[in-house]
Amino acid sequence: MNRPRRRTLLVAVLATTAGLVAVPAAYAGTTRDAGLARYHHQHVNWKSCQRGADDTDGRALDEAGVQCADIRVPLDYRRPRGRTITVAIARSKATDTAHYAGPLIFNLGGPANPVLSTVPLAREGLGAAGAKFDIIGMDIRFSGRSTPIDCGWPVSWLPRSAGAGRESFNRMVTLSKDLARRCARTNADVLPYASTANAARDMDVIRAALGAPKLSFLGYSQGSYLGAQYMQRFGQRAGRMVLDSAIDPDRPGVTSFPDRTVAVRREAALREWAALVAAHEDQLNLGTTTGQVLGTVDRVYRAAARTPLRVGQYLVDDTVIPGLIVDLLVDDSEEGALELAATVQVLVQAADTGNAEPTETLATALAGQLTGRDSAQRSAATAIQCGDAPVSRNVQAYWRDIQAVRTEAPLFGPLGSNITPCAFWPNPPRERPIRIRNGVPALVVQAAGDVSAILEMGQAMHRALNGSRMITLAGARGHGVYLFRGSGCVDAAVNAYLDTGNLPAADLTCLQ
Repeated sequence: MNRPRRRTLLVAVLATTAGLVAVPAAYAGTTRDAGLARYHHQHVNWKSCQRGADDTDGRALDEAGVQCADIRVPLDYRRPRGRTITVAIARSKATDTAHYAGPLIFNLGGPANPVLSTVPLAREGLGAAGAKFDIIGMDIRFSGRSTPIDCGWPVSWLPRSAGAGRESFNRMVTLSKDLARRCARTNADVLPYASTANAARDMDVIRAALGAPKLSFLGYSQGSYLGAQYMQRFGQRAGRMVLDSAIDPDRPGVTSFPDRTVAVRREAALREWAALVAAHEDQLNLGTTTGQVLGTVDRVYRAAARTPLRVGQYLVDDTVIPGLIVDLLVDDSEEGALELAATVQVLVQAADTGNAEPTETLATALAGQLTGRDSAQRSAATAIQCGDAPVSRNVQAYWRDIQAVRTEAPLFGPLGSNITPCAFWPNPPRERPIRIRNGVPALVVQAAGDVSAILEMGQAMHRALNGSRMITLAGARGHGVYLFRGSGCVDAAVNAYLDTGNLPAADLTCLQ
């Protein structure tokens, strides 16, 4: 898959072993099937994906030969005879039927990124390794074309920072309260059932409805936690499992954000970018040294804290700028570095002249943060994160944590430690986070320099899944490795696993 198409799929931002590891009975299906028969044996009505004359995504899926269906699942698995919701799926059928290996669900994280429209790209990207699988896109419960959650948010909280001082933090407290209240007012009946645990249960209903004894999985970022949940709850039904850019399974939901190491790594990545920009000062005009470029970023940040910057139709303050920067630091390509430089140039112009027009990339990012354009997706993602793990409701505790991390990470510490709507969520999680510890075979893939899911997170997932192998891509900062990075070493190793079901004999390090 060429780079532009890989980026399209990424933004939409990722068996047996050689040792024959057994699946202990203690976790080989901890969710009871009692009462689920009508879901497991439901008729799957495959149909056209197009839902109306203006549904261009659905039309493109139809033209690609993809079929769509709505799977009925219980809203509350504790009461399977009660209210139901639908989970939308799309299927690209296996082309190598002689070696058919069953369904493979892929997930692009978020944790509520819709994936149905990307099924043709997944088919293309997986190539020969995916030919024996039915490629299944699943919009997890409450996202995309599934039964929705939409709280009618006028703006987004993610990725927003606590900013440069207490006044900025107080604005984020007010925003978080408001967003949580909107969800409580509009979706109180379904919020308690938004969680990765329930999404994993939905996956097993899909497996059963498709008549498959095993379910394979390819999940990126937050999707790695969905795969790990499935393995913990339904280990004997897990097929070939690939977890790319994995998070620490002991820190799910928003508890993964306030990590000092993540903030410090992001500051280091910013310095790397600044050094590259300084080497091209004649073209970019942001500074002749690393320190000068970083000083330019800090100057813009401080200016936005005093008075929001006018960028096109948007007012950009210090709670917005760190998120704009970190989203572009995820990509360590030359293209990504130039895009970040162009963003900073716009912000400099706005600070110096009072107004600037955004680049296309910056306009898209600002619309995502400062309008209600992505309300449904952000609402669903937040509901799932708030349902995955409990968080502190002590506002002052967040402020103390922010202040403590400023010295080490002045720009990105207040971003990761910021208060979220989960601190004001109408209901705590309905169930405790399940402890991920099992020997189900899986392949964990991680870029050594990832600044979103840092290497230590992937290593924590690898340790928790003691039947797994890990592939580390050295010298790379990208988030999303397999299929996205263009690493022949990584892609060959993952493809071999998907093709044979046999994990590498040992952990593997690939060089960028």
